[in-house]
Amino acid sequence: MKYTVLLIPVILILGVLFLNTGERPDDAEHFGFYSLLPALITLVLVFSTREVISSLFIGIVAGGIISGNYNILDSFILPSIGSRSFAVILFVYLWCLGGLIGLWTRTGGARHFASWAAERIVKGPRTAKFFAWLMGIVFHQGGTISTVLTGTTIRAITDEQKVSHEEVSYVVDSTASPIATVIPLNVWPIYVGGLLVGTIPIFATEQQVVSFFFGAVAFNFYGIFAVIMTLLFSLELLPWEGKKMRAARIRSREKGQLNRPDANPLTAAELSELKIPEGYKSGLADFFIPLGTLIGVALTGIVPALAAGDISNIDVPIAEAFGLALLAAIVTALVKGMKLQSIINGFVDGIKGVTIGAIILALAVSLGDVSATLGTAAYIIDTTAHFIHPVLLPVLLLVINMGVAFSVGTSWGTYAVVFPIAMPLAYAVNPDPFFLTLCFGAVLGGAVFGDQCSPISDTTILSSLATGADLMDHVLTQIPLAVTAAALAGICYTILTLLFV
Repeated sequence: MKYTVLLIPVILILGVLFLNTGERPDDAEHFGFYSLLPALITLVLVFSTREVISSLFIGIVAGGIISGNYNILDSFILPSIGSRSFAVILFVYLWCLGGLIGLWTRTGGARHFASWAAERIVKGPRTAKFFAWLMGIVFHQGGTISTVLTGTTIRAITDEQKVSHEEVSYVVDSTASPIATVIPLNVWPIYVGGLLVGTIPIFATEQQVVSFFFGAVAFNFYGIFAVIMTLLFSLELLPWEGKKMRAARIRSREKGQLNRPDANPLTAAELSELKIPEGYKSGLADFFIPLGTLIGVALTGIVPALAAGDISNIDVPIAEAFGLALLAAIVTALVKGMKLQSIINGFVDGIKGVTIGAIILALAVSLGDVSATLGTAAYIIDTTAHFIHPVLLPVLLLVINMGVAFSVGTSWGTYAVVFPIAMPLAYAVNPDPFFLTLCFGAVLGGAVFGDQCSPISDTTILSSLATGADLMDHVLTQIPLAVTAAALAGICYTILTLLFV
């Protein structure tokens, strides 16, 4: 019944879209309110139907109608999934990730590590969640790589302790991008430096922007509150966790149901059923050799990139790291006596298990290109930047970035659009360094919020994928906690602006 009711507003909106000429207004960077409709339609449908694939596709169709690019296959989908960036996503985070997890169902490596960790570290659901939080801090490279590393490391442990997938996916997602902006020993400062160099007088060089980034860490209130709240949540010391999250925790502890009975987790049974060949002896080497290879090779690319100040090829060592990790897992299994056919079967099962994630990511990337074509971020900025007052600007920038990143599903993409506008705007309103620091921190945190909570974000999708959660269950249980952290951040910005600016 609800799907029939939802068709009515969708048909009306699409009817309005058909009246559009497909032409961008003169001297405009966007299509007005039409720029927002594809993302808005997608989000409304996702939250109403809890069905992501059809919602994303309808959003892309709407974008094609607005822009006049009616052949969405040639205009958006094929260019998006045929790009090098998506090829890296497909190879690294889906094929290598799925293959590695599938191989672990044959070697039992992850399960063996879970048993080993449980004996020494994990004593119950609370310490299992704390271990997940700790791994999120350790893997502070940020975004997708942190999500994948943390999720694949801790899932077997938290499953063993009957921690719901909603809880685990929140811990993983909330210590992925937020920690990268709180402990910025990664590529994020250099990326932002490249965006902001020369935009205001105090950003004359990239190094000045990088130094400013580190100085603004203490004022990235959303990132700080997100990490602290996740720690308190893990230790079960948070006084409030939301109705849906509380129900998930009680369900998993009392009934042992890690997902809702009618949930649609992104990972399939191929990734959770152990099929260890007879006579094969599982050991820590099956887990630590591929994981150590992954981390070690990734760092050999990240550290030189940081030293040289060049992130243009940062995807290459990461891709190699995942590929070599998978190869290391295969070689380890062969050396220990597993037959090649069993290894290949595990690899194929792993890929099959993440196919749904590949489809969702492909459509999400395509919708991101739609938003870029329509100037969605520019429209949001233009319509909200009129309410400018020094006291309100940090909070306004926080909210704008939350909205933009939630709509387009990316923090880095939001930074690319908003940062070069926000900092000159802040400098024009008040060039005081402390005021600029508050605005800088608000942009950092706001984009991370949107990226973390959006159902069309790669980190949100991959958090669900790595932990075996239903995507919309993850989104709906995470949002109340993330909004609380954002509200606390907004209060802090307002108080500091009133007192010191």
